[in-house]
Amino acid sequence: MPLTPEMLVQAYASGAFPMADPEEGGAIYWHIPERRGIIPLDERFSPSKNLMRLYRKEPFTLRINRDFEQVIRHCAELRADDTWISEEIIEAYCQLNRLGLAHSFEAWDGDELVGGLYGVSLRRAFFGESMFHKRTDASKLCLVFLVEFLREQGFELLDSQYLNSHIAQFGAYEVEHSEFMFLLEQALSSVEA
Repeated sequence: MPLTPEMLVQAYASGAFPMADPEEGGAIYWHIPERRGIIPLDERFSPSKNLMRLYRKEPFTLRINRDFEQVIRHCAELRADDTWISEEIIEAYCQLNRLGLAHSFEAWDGDELVGGLYGVSLRRAFFGESMFHKRTDASKLCLVFLVEFLREQGFELLDSQYLNSHIAQFGAYEVEHSEFMFLLEQALSSVEA
């Protein structure tokens, strides 16, 4: 059964997300981690002073959804040999983008896309999927841009799926699955963002 926007929405609302297994011909597996990475949207979000200085200097033009497909394809190319972003996933997320439920936050240098990230939004929850950069700090600036946008829009949850050293430097932390589901239910029961 092909991956559909409806399946994705149902999965995210249930705390799951898909990944393709390149060793099994791109077969889709649904993941529900025991511990979930969260990027805080309050004062615990802590980009470095140097990064914030760079952000204020505006070295790149930051945009939302200027070229969603190019962002997801760049993310897939990062690990071309074993990426979990298959063609089926790319198509399904591009459909979600056309429906207004998946978004890319992008750094442009003129007409060149130099960094970005993408994810899914449901009510007041944003599920970060992947990020890439071609220029130093471009993806980090996109993350700051995303957090500022989510704060302005009244979002309550920024899910990063797994915790890694890259997002830990911004104050990201892990929660147990039960706590994540509590936070998710709160964000989904809030008034539409």
